[in-house]
Amino acid sequence: MIGLLQRVTAAQVVVDGAVVGAIDGGLMVLVCAERGDSEREADALLAKLLSYRVFSDEAGKMNRSVTDVAGGLLLVPQFTLAADTRSGTRPSFTPAAPPDEGKRLFDYFVRQASSRHGTVATGRFGADMQVSLTNDGPVTFWLQTSPKQVS
Repeated sequence: MIGLLQRVTAAQVVVDGAVVGAIDGGLMVLVCAERGDSEREADALLAKLLSYRVFSDEAGKMNRSVTDVAGGLLLVPQFTLAADTRSGTRPSFTPAAPPDEGKRLFDYFVRQASSRHGTVATGRFGADMQVSLTNDGPVTFWLQTSPKQVS
């Protein structure tokens, strides 16, 4: 699974003119399931993202996690993160999980996040979303967990 996390002072998702998810300070995370991903990769990504130290401590060093600062999480499904852009001028989305599996893993990810973290908001899987945010820093990180290769 892939998570593109951005430290934000505020972020929101709008679908059909209505806000469906919003947070104040915290992390806005674009989430993508890849082919072969399972709950194992979702759990590993969530554990890493909840403990990833991207917020400043008293000395100004990135030493605090979203959990440490009780920040919000805005989780937004984003299958295009898995695009294969190595050739041509049109991306291939073959590396992304099929839509039904992507939705299942995104929903699982959201349930797990909600059970482990205080403030969790989401976008809507499969919807045409308008995402707005104020990136704080800017601070942006790419996190990825890969399924174990069976040999």
